[in-house]
Amino acid sequence: MATTVHQPIPALLSAPRLITLFASLLVSVASGTNYVFSAWAPQLGAKLRLSHTQLNVIGLAGNVGVYASGPVWGRIVDSRGPRILLAGGFVFSLLGYTGIRHFFDTGLLPSETALSTLNLAVLISCSWLTGAGGNGGLTSSVNSTAKSFPDRARASTTGLVISGFGLSAFIFSTVAHVVFPGDTSSFLLLLAIGTALPMILGFFLVRPIPLPADPHTHEHPVVDGDADAIEAAAVIFQHEDNSSTHLLFHDDSDESDPSDTSIYDGGNALELSRSLSPETYHHRSISSSTRRSLSAHKEHVEGPPNIHGFGLWKRGDFWLLFSMLSMLSGTGLMYINNVGVMSQALYAYNNTAYDDVKAQKWQAVQVSTISITNFAGRIIIGLISDITKVRFKLPRSYCLILVSSTLLASQYVATHIESIDSLWIASGILGLGYGSMFSLFPAMCIEWFGLPHFSENWGYLSTSPLFGGNLFSIAFGRNFDAHEPPERRGLPTAVSRLCLEGKGCYVNALYLTMSACGLCVFLSIWAAWRDRQRVLAQESRSYRRIQSA
Repeated sequence: MATTVHQPIPALLSAPRLITLFASLLVSVASGTNYVFSAWAPQLGAKLRLSHTQLNVIGLAGNVGVYASGPVWGRIVDSRGPRILLAGGFVFSLLGYTGIRHFFDTGLLPSETALSTLNLAVLISCSWLTGAGGNGGLTSSVNSTAKSFPDRARASTTGLVISGFGLSAFIFSTVAHVVFPGDTSSFLLLLAIGTALPMILGFFLVRPIPLPADPHTHEHPVVDGDADAIEAAAVIFQHEDNSSTHLLFHDDSDESDPSDTSIYDGGNALELSRSLSPETYHHRSISSSTRRSLSAHKEHVEGPPNIHGFGLWKRGDFWLLFSMLSMLSGTGLMYINNVGVMSQALYAYNNTAYDDVKAQKWQAVQVSTISITNFAGRIIIGLISDITKVRFKLPRSYCLILVSSTLLASQYVATHIESIDSLWIASGILGLGYGSMFSLFPAMCIEWFGLPHFSENWGYLSTSPLFGGNLFSIAFGRNFDAHEPPERRGLPTAVSRLCLEGKGCYVNALYLTMSACGLCVFLSIWAAWRDRQRVLAQESRSYRRIQSA
């Protein structure tokens, strides 16, 4: 029999709730360091004489740690709360970054010409730990925040926490550049401490705060420690940066609004913005006098979509989104993981006075630019998506064209940049497209497959970056290795194996991703046209039913 809790439930702006919010934000900032990989990876590769293919495998291991750990962390936080995740995030992050730093500080023995297979496997495992640890921190922080705030504030607060994840790379790379310029070992130490300490702090401060009963949303109090009650309060986020849904929220009053809806997943609920509600799901285009009748009639007769399980895998729409997400996210991961060596190659091109400290400064510029525009892209696509859906009455799939075109533009611009001074332009465009992609695709998953099984469906979709990310990143590494000259004696280690051909070192890999993004543009146009026709057909059927009634 459950124990009755007599303690008063804290108010919305009470100290316990705000402490959970800001502690969750701190943990989130510490969780997104995978995107700072390019700021230190080239120096690690030079110190250990790693090929660029090997370096890409190390970077991909961190991404795999994020995607593979998501379902496991999600199940744990569902039943046991956030503390196990935060303790795991502390251990994984500390071990991962201290292990990488150990390899960097130790370097190769005088008798060694390359890192042994065993040591390479351990280094890859350390990278995997950083990804899994970061995802544990993000999952616990977003989960606790979603459970601690009612419907009218939940979307805004969880959006704030997720934004910290997007800005993580900018914060760490900026601090390292200002405090430890040119010191990669200290940078890795900063990552080890800066990711581990917020996790242990969150262990004591991040927790779900009970919610009072809300007569408007039918939410009931959640008692900390009651797994069943907690599970009924809010949806559990199982994926990090890559499972972010559209979280823009506007609340003019506390009154119930028919345009508000919730995602239900095994009794869990997370409020979406009004633009994702069933009332705005379909485009109303017959006439203004019948719009409300059509909306209500279609909802009653056909109902919103509810596709999941084996039925999801049989849908062409699923494979369309899966393929597009794989190619677009693979493009982003390839660029993000390799922008450091790209900036090095451009800086070294026709530069007789190579300065490793200045080279690292340019790496930090690219990482910071991507981080900031990634954050901005998540917000901008939300606004555009709302306007497209609500004002122009067009399917949300029209925004797929914008996302695909933005990533295509980033690759096209990158193929024409020959000076390090201009690389930030391609990085900025790439960040906008990448952030927009991981904000729009969850919304498309809801719109095409329904609300009740969103977490399950998005979990399947969010495995797609593993395919495109691996393919494009390995291709980039092999292409760069093919242009790398033999080691030149007498030069510093950092530049002894550096490709001096400028963009020629990697441009063929960009042609590959540009082709993939171009294909996604055509797929987006086709998806938008088909969605438009499908919605018009549904409205026509609803209109005929109303007329015959």
